[in-house]
Amino acid sequence: MKYIVDTEKKIDQAALDIEEAVKDNSFGVLHTYDLKETLKSKGIDLPQECRIFEICNPKQAAAVLAEDMDMNMALPCRISVWENEGGSVKIGMLSPKDMLISLSPSPVLAKIAGEVEDTMKTIIQAAK
Repeated sequence: MKYIVDTEKKIDQAALDIEEAVKDNSFGVLHTYDLKETLKSKGIDLPQECRIFEICNPKQAAAVLAEDMDMNMALPCRISVWENEGGSVKIGMLSPKDMLISLSPSPVLAKIAGEVEDTMKTIIQAAK
């Protein structure tokens, strides 16, 4: 269900490379969360950096919603970049295919989710 890769890059560079790879693969970044800063503003100190990117391919999202509007709760997709306790950086995502298969028996959704997952893996590999 999880797809995680290690990178030798620092978190700032990995985050920039995610943004670029998203664009290069016909997706867009809808929002980026800096989890450490968000929690800090709430009075909580998170020792490690963590950036969460909400990404979307509008055509794929529209196809998912046309098949089953309830799947809006599973959108948009997310890719995370974070530091482990030792300072190493990871890039990962939850499997869109596994998630949609667990939420719907639709073979149409499984096909779309598989295509999205393949592209997201390409994005992660390009940014790593």
